[in-house]
Amino acid sequence: MIKRPSLPELLAGRRGGPKTHPPRRNAIMITLARWNQLRQLEALQHGLGSLFSRSPAQWPEGQEEQIAVPEWAPLVDISEDDKEYLIKAELPEVKKEDVKVTAEEGTLTIMGERKFEKEEKGKKYHRVERSYGSFVRNFSLPDDGSPAKVSAELKDGVLSVHLAKTQKAKPTHIEVKVA
Repeated sequence: MIKRPSLPELLAGRRGGPKTHPPRRNAIMITLARWNQLRQLEALQHGLGSLFSRSPAQWPEGQEEQIAVPEWAPLVDISEDDKEYLIKAELPEVKKEDVKVTAEEGTLTIMGERKFEKEEKGKKYHRVERSYGSFVRNFSLPDDGSPAKVSAELKDGVLSVHLAKTQKAKPTHIEVKVA
C-alpha cells in the first residue's frame, strides 16, 4: 500500500525542513478530495470474498441494495429488453422442487435450499468449500413490471425468471375541429 503524506507532513515540506510558506489551498483540497471513505471497506469486502472463494456482488455505481445474507446467497444477473426483465440466478445442484419464486406487494422473492449430499459409508470428505442450506433473495419490482406475468425455468443450474413489462399507454393524437 502506498503511504500518502498526511496534512502535517504536507505542511512540514518534503526535503530540507519546513517550508517558509504554507501550501496552497488547492494542494490541500486535492489531497483531501482523493480520500474515499469506502475504499477500505471495499478492500475488506474483496478480501473476505477472496478468503471464502466468493466474488463480491458487482453493483452499478450509485446504486445500493439491502441484502440480508443467510447461510449463502446465489449470485444473480439482471437484464432487460423491450418486452421483459430477466433475472438469472446461479443454482447449481438445486432441484426445481427446492426453489420457490413469488411476486407480491412490489417484491420478487427467490427462495430455496441446496441440500448437502448424504454421506456414504467408506466415503470421507477432505474439503467442503461449497455452501449449502437455505437462501432468500428479494428484489423490488420496477414500476413497469407485471407481477401477474412472471415465469421461471431451471436449466443447467441456472434459474431464469422472466418478468414481463406492462404496456404503457401511448399518447394519442386528437384532432381539434373548428366549430
